[in-house]
Amino acid sequence: MKTMDCIIIGGGIAGLQAAIQLGRYKHSIMVIDSNQGRSTICKGYQNILGWPDGVSGEELRKLGKIHAEKYGVEFLNGVVISLRKEKDHFLIQTSSNQTFQARTVFLATGLVDHLPKLENLLPCLGKSIYVCPDCDGYEVSDKKTIVLGSGNTGASMAATLTYWTNDVTFINHTKEQPDSEKVKELEGLNIEIINETLTRILLDDKGNFAGVELENGKTISGEKGFTGFSGNKINAELAEQVGVNLNDSRHIIVNPRTKETSVDGIWAGGDLTAHSEQVTISMGDGSQAAIWIHKRLLKQKREA
Repeated sequence: MKTMDCIIIGGGIAGLQAAIQLGRYKHSIMVIDSNQGRSTICKGYQNILGWPDGVSGEELRKLGKIHAEKYGVEFLNGVVISLRKEKDHFLIQTSSNQTFQARTVFLATGLVDHLPKLENLLPCLGKSIYVCPDCDGYEVSDKKTIVLGSGNTGASMAATLTYWTNDVTFINHTKEQPDSEKVKELEGLNIEIINETLTRILLDDKGNFAGVELENGKTISGEKGFTGFSGNKINAELAEQVGVNLNDSRHIIVNPRTKETSVDGIWAGGDLTAHSEQVTISMGDGSQAAIWIHKRLLKQKREA
C-alpha cells in the first residue's frame, strides 16, 4: 500500500489551503472530503481580501480544488470513519472500505450548523440570512432584521446585532424561554420577542429574504435575517478515536505556533480549532499547519 506524505481529512477552506501549500512543496497529498462542509452552504462571503463583491463557498471550493490539483494533489469523495496511528504512519479507512496510509494527517472536518429545516432558508444563507455577526453583522446595517433563533442563543444574537441596527425582532422558534436577564436586556434595547414556531422564509421577487411566516399564520416582514441557534456540532469524532486532546467545547487543542495536536503527526485547523469560525482564519490555519507538516516530513526523510 502506498504511503502518502499527508492525508487531509476535510476539503473545506482549511483543508484546501493546506493542500495547496503542501502541493507546492511537491509532497504526495490526498484530500478526502464528503462535500458536506459548512462552506458548501454559504452563498456569499463578504469579508475576504480580494473579493470586494463577495464570493460563495462553492466558488472558493471549486477554485481551491483546481489550484491544488495543479500541484498534483489527489482528491477522493468519501467519508473517513476510522483513523488509527501505527508505529510510523497512520491508517485511514473510509465508509466504502478503502484504506490509506499516511505519514502525517491534517484534520479539517469542521462543524455542522444547527439550523431548522425551513423552506427557503438554505438559498438565502450568506446572501440575506446570516449566521455569524463577525462575518456579516455589517450587512444588516440600519435594516429591519429578524433573528430566527432559540432561547438564550437567539436572545444574545438579537442583542449583538443592535451594534449595526436598532430595528431587531427575535422569533423564538422553539419557545425555549431565555433567562430573565436576557429578557430584560432585550426589553431595554426595544427588541420584540415573539414566541412562535417558524414555518417558512418569505422571499422577494429577487429571491432574497423578505420576512417569515409563523405557525399561527401571521407573517412578519423584514429586510435581513440572522440565525441564533445553539447546538452546532463539531466534527471531532476522528480526533477522539486517535486520542487527540479536546477542550470543554470539543474544539481540538493545537499548538498555537504549529497547529499540531497532542498526537505526534496530526495537525488540525479551521472550525475544528477556532471558535471564531472565520474563512480567513481557516486559510491561515491551513497554511501554517502545512509549513510545519513540511518540516516534519523533511526530518523524517532525512532520518530514514
